[in-house]
Amino acid sequence: MNPRRIGVFCGILAPLLWAASIAFCGALRPGFSHAAQYISELGERGSPTELLMRYAGFAPTGLMHVAFAAVLGVLFRGRLAASAAALLGVNGLSRLGAGFFSCEPGCAEAASLAARLHGMFATAGFVALLLSVFLWGIEFRRHRDLRGLVAYSAVSSALGLAFLALMIWNPEPGGWRGLYERLASGTLSLWIFVFALRVWNGAVVR
Repeated sequence: MNPRRIGVFCGILAPLLWAASIAFCGALRPGFSHAAQYISELGERGSPTELLMRYAGFAPTGLMHVAFAAVLGVLFRGRLAASAAALLGVNGLSRLGAGFFSCEPGCAEAASLAARLHGMFATAGFVALLLSVFLWGIEFRRHRDLRGLVAYSAVSSALGLAFLALMIWNPEPGGWRGLYERLASGTLSLWIFVFALRVWNGAVVR
Protein backbone atom coordinates (compact mmCIF):
# COMPACT_ATOMS: atom_id res chain seq x y z
CA MET A 1 0.00 0.00 0.00
CA ASN A 2 1.51 3.34 -1.03
CA PRO A 3 1.71 6.33 1.38
CA ARG A 4 -1.23 8.09 -0.25
CA ARG A 5 -3.56 5.18 0.27
CA ILE A 6 -2.32 4.79 3.84
CA GLY A 7 -3.24 8.43 4.48
CA VAL A 8 -6.69 7.99 2.98
CA PHE A 9 -7.17 4.78 4.95
CA CYS A 10 -6.45 6.82 8.08
CA GLY A 11 -9.38 9.02 7.11
CA ILE A 12 -11.61 5.95 6.89
CA LEU A 13 -10.37 4.36 10.11
CA ALA A 14 -10.29 7.44 12.36
CA PRO A 15 -14.09 7.93 12.66
CA LEU A 16 -14.57 4.22 13.37
CA LEU A 17 -11.90 4.21 16.09
CA TRP A 18 -13.30 7.41 17.57
CA ALA A 19 -16.81 5.97 17.84
CA ALA A 20 -15.49 2.67 19.19
CA SER A 21 -13.33 4.34 21.85
CA ILE A 22 -16.25 6.45 23.07
CA ALA A 23 -18.57 3.44 23.24
CA PHE A 24 -15.98 1.14 24.84
CA CYS A 25 -14.80 3.62 27.47
CA GLY A 26 -18.40 4.51 28.26
CA ALA A 27 -19.19 0.83 28.80
CA LEU A 28 -16.33 0.63 31.32
CA ARG A 29 -17.91 3.41 33.38
CA PRO A 30 -21.07 2.17 35.17
CA GLY A 31 -23.62 4.95 35.30
CA PHE A 32 -21.88 7.05 32.66
CA SER A 33 -24.42 8.98 30.57
CA HIS A 34 -23.63 9.65 26.92
CA ALA A 35 -26.59 12.04 26.85
CA ALA A 36 -25.60 14.14 29.86
CA GLN A 37 -21.80 13.94 29.99
CA TYR A 38 -19.14 15.27 27.65
CA ILE A 39 -16.92 12.95 25.63
CA SER A 40 -13.95 14.51 27.42
CA GLU A 41 -15.28 13.22 30.74
CA LEU A 42 -14.19 9.76 29.60
CA GLY A 43 -10.63 11.07 29.76
CA GLU A 44 -11.04 13.37 32.75
CA ARG A 45 -8.32 13.48 35.37
CA GLY A 46 -8.56 10.53 37.75
CA SER A 47 -11.09 8.63 35.66
CA PRO A 48 -10.61 4.85 35.33
CA THR A 49 -10.74 5.34 31.55
CA GLU A 50 -8.51 8.44 31.50
CA LEU A 51 -5.43 6.95 29.87
CA LEU A 52 -7.40 4.68 27.54
CA MET A 53 -9.52 7.51 26.17
CA ARG A 54 -6.69 10.00 25.95
CA TYR A 55 -4.13 7.73 24.29
CA ALA A 56 -6.30 5.21 22.43
CA GLY A 57 -9.07 7.62 21.46
CA PHE A 58 -7.98 11.25 21.20
CA ALA A 59 -4.31 10.79 20.25
CA PRO A 60 -4.45 8.18 17.46
CA THR A 61 -7.52 9.64 15.75
CA GLY A 62 -5.94 13.09 15.88
CA LEU A 63 -2.82 11.75 14.18
CA MET A 64 -4.97 9.94 11.59
CA HIS A 65 -6.76 13.19 10.76
CA VAL A 66 -3.38 14.86 10.26
CA ALA A 67 -2.25 12.04 7.94
CA PHE A 68 -5.47 12.24 5.92
CA ALA A 69 -5.18 16.02 5.68
CA ALA A 70 -1.58 15.75 4.47
CA VAL A 71 -2.56 13.40 1.67
CA LEU A 72 -5.48 15.62 0.66
CA GLY A 73 -3.06 18.54 0.43
CA VAL A 74 -1.08 16.54 -2.13
CA LEU A 75 -4.03 15.16 -4.10
CA PHE A 76 -5.97 18.39 -4.50
CA ARG A 77 -4.56 21.55 -6.04
CA GLY A 78 -5.46 25.17 -5.44
CA ARG A 79 -5.67 27.57 -2.52
CA LEU A 80 -9.16 26.55 -1.48
CA ALA A 81 -8.28 22.87 -1.23
CA ALA A 82 -5.03 23.72 0.56
CA SER A 83 -6.93 25.81 3.11
CA ALA A 84 -9.55 23.09 3.62
CA ALA A 85 -6.86 20.43 4.07
CA ALA A 86 -4.90 22.66 6.45
CA LEU A 87 -7.99 23.19 8.60
CA LEU A 88 -8.56 19.44 8.70
CA GLY A 89 -4.97 19.08 9.86
CA VAL A 90 -5.49 21.76 12.53
CA ASN A 91 -8.47 19.74 13.73
CA GLY A 92 -6.26 16.67 14.04
CA LEU A 93 -3.54 18.51 15.93
CA SER A 94 -6.15 20.06 18.20
CA ARG A 95 -7.61 16.66 19.01
CA LEU A 96 -4.11 15.45 19.79
CA GLY A 97 -3.68 18.41 22.13
CA ALA A 98 -7.04 17.80 23.76
CA GLY A 99 -5.93 14.26 24.47
CA PHE A 100 -2.57 15.28 25.85
CA PHE A 101 -4.20 17.68 28.33
CA SER A 102 -7.10 16.36 30.40
CA CYS A 103 -10.04 18.23 31.86
CA GLU A 104 -10.96 18.28 35.54
CA PRO A 105 -13.55 15.79 36.88
CA GLY A 106 -16.90 16.60 35.32
CA CYS A 107 -15.12 18.94 32.88
CA ALA A 108 -16.32 21.79 35.05
CA GLU A 109 -14.99 25.32 34.81
CA ALA A 110 -11.30 25.03 34.02
CA ALA A 111 -9.18 25.74 37.09
CA SER A 112 -5.87 24.17 36.08
CA LEU A 113 -3.69 25.05 33.12
CA ALA A 114 -4.14 21.56 31.67
CA ALA A 115 -7.92 21.87 31.82
CA ARG A 116 -7.83 25.28 30.14
CA LEU A 117 -5.58 23.94 27.40
CA HIS A 118 -7.89 20.96 26.93
CA GLY A 119 -10.86 23.27 26.44
CA MET A 120 -8.90 25.51 24.07
CA PHE A 121 -7.77 22.60 21.91
CA ALA A 122 -11.24 21.01 21.88
CA THR A 123 -12.85 24.28 20.78
CA ALA A 124 -10.21 24.95 18.13
CA GLY A 125 -10.65 21.44 16.76
CA PHE A 126 -14.40 21.74 16.36
CA VAL A 127 -14.16 25.19 14.74
CA ALA A 128 -11.41 24.08 12.33
CA LEU A 129 -13.35 20.96 11.32
CA LEU A 130 -16.57 22.91 10.74
CA LEU A 131 -14.74 25.38 8.50
CA SER A 132 -12.94 22.55 6.70
CA VAL A 133 -16.19 20.73 5.89
CA PHE A 134 -17.71 23.97 4.59
CA LEU A 135 -14.72 24.77 2.38
CA TRP A 136 -14.49 21.23 1.02
CA GLY A 137 -18.15 21.52 0.03
CA ILE A 138 -17.20 24.46 -2.17
CA GLU A 139 -14.11 22.69 -3.50
CA PHE A 140 -16.15 19.63 -4.49
CA ARG A 141 -17.94 21.67 -7.15
CA ARG A 142 -14.72 21.61 -9.16
CA HIS A 143 -14.55 17.81 -9.25
CA ARG A 144 -17.10 15.82 -11.21
CA ASP A 145 -16.65 12.67 -9.13
CA LEU A 146 -17.22 14.57 -5.88
CA ARG A 147 -20.07 16.93 -6.78
CA GLY A 148 -22.48 14.56 -5.09
CA LEU A 149 -20.89 15.57 -1.78
CA VAL A 150 -21.57 19.31 -2.19
CA ALA A 151 -25.03 19.29 -0.62
CA TYR A 152 -23.99 16.68 1.93
CA SER A 153 -21.10 18.88 3.05
CA ALA A 154 -23.35 21.93 3.40
CA VAL A 155 -25.86 19.98 5.48
CA SER A 156 -23.11 18.41 7.61
CA SER A 157 -21.49 21.76 8.41
CA ALA A 158 -24.89 23.32 9.20
CA LEU A 159 -25.94 20.44 11.45
CA GLY A 160 -22.55 20.33 13.16
CA LEU A 161 -22.79 24.05 13.92
CA ALA A 162 -26.38 23.72 15.15
CA PHE A 163 -25.57 20.83 17.48
CA LEU A 164 -22.53 22.65 18.87
CA ALA A 165 -24.66 25.74 19.50
CA LEU A 166 -27.17 23.60 21.37
CA MET A 167 -24.36 22.12 23.45
CA ILE A 168 -23.01 25.58 24.34
CA TRP A 169 -26.48 26.87 25.23
CA ASN A 170 -27.20 23.85 27.43
CA PRO A 171 -24.06 23.41 29.56
CA GLU A 172 -25.83 22.40 32.77
CA PRO A 173 -24.89 18.98 34.21
CA GLY A 174 -27.74 16.51 33.89
CA GLY A 175 -29.03 18.07 30.69
CA TRP A 176 -28.47 17.04 27.08
CA ARG A 177 -25.05 18.58 26.54
CA GLY A 178 -23.43 15.18 25.95
CA LEU A 179 -26.01 14.22 23.36
CA TYR A 180 -25.56 17.46 21.44
CA GLU A 181 -21.78 17.08 21.50
CA ARG A 182 -22.00 13.52 20.21
CA LEU A 183 -24.40 14.54 17.47
CA ALA A 184 -21.99 17.29 16.38
CA SER A 185 -18.96 15.02 16.56
CA GLY A 186 -20.82 12.15 14.91
CA THR A 187 -22.07 14.31 12.04
CA LEU A 188 -18.61 15.66 11.27
CA SER A 189 -16.88 12.31 11.79
CA LEU A 190 -19.31 10.63 9.43
CA TRP A 191 -18.51 13.31 6.84
CA ILE A 192 -14.79 12.49 7.13
CA PHE A 193 -15.56 8.78 6.73
CA VAL A 194 -17.74 9.34 3.64
CA PHE A 195 -15.23 11.71 2.03
CA ALA A 196 -12.29 9.38 2.69
CA LEU A 197 -14.24 6.42 1.34
CA ARG A 198 -15.05 8.31 -1.86
CA VAL A 199 -11.41 9.29 -2.33
CA TRP A 200 -10.34 5.70 -1.64
CA ASN A 201 -12.73 4.35 -4.27
CA GLY A 202 -12.14 7.14 -6.79
CA ALA A 203 -9.63 7.65 -9.56
CA VAL A 204 -7.82 10.32 -7.55
CA VAL A 205 -5.92 7.72 -5.49
CA ARG A 206 -4.01 4.81 -7.06
